[in-house]
Amino acid sequence: MDFLVATLCDFAADYQGKLCIQGGFDSLVARQFPVVHPTCAVALRVCLTPEDEGEHELSLTIVDADGNALDKERMPIKINFPVPTFPEGAAFFTRNLIMNFQGLRFEKPGNYSVDISVDGELASRVPFRVVQVQDQAGE
Repeated sequence: MDFLVATLCDFAADYQGKLCIQGGFDSLVARQFPVVHPTCAVALRVCLTPEDEGEHELSLTIVDADGNALDKERMPIKINFPVPTFPEGAAFFTRNLIMNFQGLRFEKPGNYSVDISVDGELASRVPFRVVQVQDQAGE
């Protein structure tokens, strides 16, 4: 199981197997903390091979630089991910997964990541940062 795409973005959609991503980012800025980011998505495109057939569990956790979950009550988000039997002669197929988030709350600036695990093992990490900016004079 390989992650061909793993990104944070403003919006993502799956249109007939095509992964459409709008507004990919790796930084959020805020003037003061705590700050709530209104809406975003994690977009994944997974490549599967016959070796991946069977039941799997994907989990997603947004963590700070110390590895603490951003929302301890709701994370990790766990998803059952069954991979069906491959048709004869098929070498691979892909699946798009999109998770939408609303109201992510960040208590402080710093480095964060979206950690994606498969069957309990880290499979992909999407780093991002939350940066505090100063008000400019006159604002």
